[in-house]
Amino acid sequence: MTPKEWAMLLALAVVWGGSFFFNSIALRELPVFTVVVSRVVLAAIILAVVMRLRGERLPRGRGVWTAFFGMGLLNNVIPFSLIVAGQQHIASGVASILNASTPLFTVVLAHFLTNDERMTGGKFAGVVIGFLGVAVMIGADALRHLGVGVTAQAMCVAGAASYAFAGIYGRRFRAMGISPMSTATGQVIASSLIMLPLVMVVDRPWTLAAPGISAIAALIGVAAISTALAYVLYFRILATAGATNLLLVTFLIPVSAILLGTLFLGEVLLPRQIAGMALIGAGLAAIDGRPWRAIRNALSQRKDAAQ
Repeated sequence: MTPKEWAMLLALAVVWGGSFFFNSIALRELPVFTVVVSRVVLAAIILAVVMRLRGERLPRGRGVWTAFFGMGLLNNVIPFSLIVAGQQHIASGVASILNASTPLFTVVLAHFLTNDERMTGGKFAGVVIGFLGVAVMIGADALRHLGVGVTAQAMCVAGAASYAFAGIYGRRFRAMGISPMSTATGQVIASSLIMLPLVMVVDRPWTLAAPGISAIAALIGVAAISTALAYVLYFRILATAGATNLLLVTFLIPVSAILLGTLFLGEVLLPRQIAGMALIGAGLAAIDGRPWRAIRNALSQRKDAAQ
């Protein structure tokens, strides 16, 4: 990737890591679907305004909007709902680490669903190590009884799998000639249209108590920063660097999420969660290959210099 793409990737990691922090604050006063629908509706409004100011228009046609609805379902509706529901019972840092399993699913799915991203021996080893890390994080309790915490963690893992499907599905927008801004806007509008009837039936938001300033600020933050801005970066990186490079962002998301959770929410990670994070990181490094190549090159240069 180019330096510009790396800079966008780092920025995306920071703003997406903040989503787990914002979710935790909003969940103190609001139910799951209300948090999710507020996120996508506010993001849709922001992105639509930005597009209008830039003089851009959303593409028309049944095929395009079918793709937007598919992307909205896989990249917003399903993972947002599962992860936010899971965050009711587990720390934001834990949820972000489990979310880092997205590339593990992506490697497996890409092998079967694409023609140009086949699984290699290194990638297979990375998948095995990474999923071992997920198992360590969830813990042995899952073998004895299905508790609330285990269920919440499983929901976050399922959300990561949905993100993996979205990363592969989203490759079609470049082939369709749709700009990153249009893709980002179209999918959150589609997500809003899917979620609005659901929240009306399940949460009945007009019956809820008015949220406080902190919850409102969290909703604005997760919509404007962690969704609107994030998806502009997401689709721009996807269009130029590809799905596999894009999902390197999951290396870095837990860093900002854990820092925010520790500093402002008083969260503490258990030893098995730290061990699981280390295994997932090792698995991602094996999948990517670049960290190991950099180490080998450094050792080779040092050996040559010594000779």
